[in-house]
Amino acid sequence: MPEGDTIHKVAAGLRPWLAGVTLTGGRLRDDPAAVLAGRRVGDLVPHGKHLFIELGERAALRVHLGMGGSWHRYPPGGAWQKPARQAGVVLTTEAAELVCFNPKEVALTATPRLQRHAATAHLGPDLIDPATAPAALPTRARERLPAAAPLADVLLDQTVAAGIGNIYKSELAFLHGLHPETPLAAVSDTALAAIYADAARLLSHNTGDAPRTTRFGHDGPRLWVYRRRHRPCLRCGTPITYARTGRDQRGTYWCPICQPAPG
Repeated sequence: MPEGDTIHKVAAGLRPWLAGVTLTGGRLRDDPAAVLAGRRVGDLVPHGKHLFIELGERAALRVHLGMGGSWHRYPPGGAWQKPARQAGVVLTTEAAELVCFNPKEVALTATPRLQRHAATAHLGPDLIDPATAPAALPTRARERLPAAAPLADVLLDQTVAAGIGNIYKSELAFLHGLHPETPLAAVSDTALAAIYADAARLLSHNTGDAPRTTRFGHDGPRLWVYRRRHRPCLRCGTPITYARTGRDQRGTYWCPICQPAPG
């Protein structure tokens, strides 16, 4: 799944081509009867891993990229780099054709504000939103998850806070010296709030054009542990461990010395 910073980058890339522009055409693979021509695009609003494209005052398009989704921009009538059967969304303007290939979810519904609220009601606050208060998130976590939930699952749980994906999960646990399988009950509110504060900082930092990084002020790799299986820890030199962990058996990286096992 994309991290939250990816969706903010997508919104920033699409906004100059869509915001305030009237669509001349388009189609949705899963809703072929939808009429997009003549709709004026309002704002593009990211929330966690969802992107909302406002279509006038009466509709909004919600897109979740999932693991394999991506947006492409072409000149009108230009050749596509992927097969048409993979196009989940096509939005055409006088200046460009914006195509989303292989999205996980696409939904077009009425009343954009209500639609955004309904679609994100089960989600936690967007960590990139400056209004999000990290100090309030430990309470959300403990209200929604069992005390035995491993930290890796807590960080990935979008009902607590929206935006952390698999990369940041491993990086944040390393930065705070916690094993990814540390149970929620063993992490203090202060420590958990600090993790979410760092998540907000890192996600916000990585919404620009530069490659994603969590390792600042150092030469070499941009990430501390992610995709560094068997390579030396950048702090202590111990080989990085990899395993599939947590409820969904997601790939996880950690240093067995810097992040000792719980118990």
